[in-house]
Amino acid sequence: MKNIQEDRFIVSVRVGPKGQITIPVQAREMFNIKEGDTIMVMGDKNKGIALIKDDAFYQMMDGLSKK
Repeated sequence: MKNIQEDRFIVSVRVGPKGQITIPVQAREMFNIKEGDTIMVMGDKNKGIALIKDDAFYQMMDGLSKK
């Protein structure tokens, strides 16, 4: 894990045989990810993959719909 700033980091994870990854503890702590939480997986073929907690995603979408 490489800390870039207090609120950012870069880390590599390995994909297991079932296509699973482990979210590093530092990321789970930073984003308050707990066992049983739902994570949205978003992808763009040219830009890559992003993960976001579902509650944060729905809050973001709700904010966009009110503009």
